[in-house]
Amino acid sequence: MQLLIYIIVFPFLWLLSILPTRILYVISSFLYFLVYYIFGYRKKVVNGNLKLCFPDKSKKEIKSIEKKFYLHLCDMLVESIRSISISEAEIRERYKFTNIEEVNKIEEANKSIMLMCAHYASWEWIFIIQKYVTTDGYAIYKKIENKYFDQLIRKIRAKYNTNLITNKETFTSMRAHKRLGKKGIYGFLSDQSPKLKSAYYWKEFMNIKVPVHTGAEKLAKELDLAIVFFKTKKIKRGYYETTFKTVTLNPNEIEDYQITDLFINYLEDMIHEEPAYYLWTHKRWKHRNNVPKEFQ
Repeated sequence: MQLLIYIIVFPFLWLLSILPTRILYVISSFLYFLVYYIFGYRKKVVNGNLKLCFPDKSKKEIKSIEKKFYLHLCDMLVESIRSISISEAEIRERYKFTNIEEVNKIEEANKSIMLMCAHYASWEWIFIIQKYVTTDGYAIYKKIENKYFDQLIRKIRAKYNTNLITNKETFTSMRAHKRLGKKGIYGFLSDQSPKLKSAYYWKEFMNIKVPVHTGAEKLAKELDLAIVFFKTKKIKRGYYETTFKTVTLNPNEIEDYQITDLFINYLEDMIHEEPAYYLWTHKRWKHRNNVPKEFQ
C-alpha cells in the first residue's frame, strides 16, 4: 500500500515541482483560501495559541497575524515541493547567509557545531549551507512512516550532502562520531514540546511556563560542541536570509540550562519581531496547566 500511494502521488508532486516558482505561489494563494476559509485547518489551535501569547493584542491584530501565518504555511508547503527539482543556483539566490563566516571560524577551530533552531520562517532550504562549509552536516528529523517518501526526503537532502539522522538514532550516531574523531554540524529544532513524562525542565516561553527540550544542550556539553543559534528572516515571498549567532565554543563553561534559556529568549525575540512566521499549529503550550511545584 505504501508503494502504491507513492506511485500515485509522486508524479503529481514532481510535475508541481517543475512549474515556475511564480505559478507555485499562485497555487499557494489558492491553497491558503482552502486551508483557512474552507477547511479551517487547526484554526482553533492557532487562534488559541495567539491569544495566549499576545493577550494585549486586539481581535483585529490577532486575525491579521493568523491570516499571514496561514499564507506563509502554504508558501512553505509549495517550497517543500519545489525542493524536489530546484536548482542549486536558484536556491542560492533565494536562501542567503548574512554571516556564514561565523560558522567557518568554528570549523577552522576544528570544532563540531550544534546548530539550534526553531520552527520559524523557513527551515526547508537551510541545507544549502553545505555549499558554504567543509564539515559534514546532519539534520535531526522524525522518520516518515511511508518508507518511500522517507527515502525521497533523504534524496532531496543528499543533493547538498546533508545527512539525516532520525531522532531515535541521534545519541548513538553523535557519540559514534565523537569516538571516531569525526566532525559534524548538527541541526536541532529545539522548540517542540516534550512529552510530559520526559519534561525535566520548565521555563516561561511567551510568558507561559511550559516544559522545554534540553537534549541539544546536554549533548553539546557531553560531546563538547560549539553552540550556534540561527535566525531566518523572510525578506519577501520565496526569499530568506539566515544570520548566525555563536553562543559559545565551550559549552561546559556555561551553567546547566542557561543555554536552553538563552535559546528560548532568542526565539521569543524572533516571534515578537514578526509573529506570523512561527509555527502556530503546534500545541506548544498544551502542558501549561501541569507545572510541577518546584517550577511554579
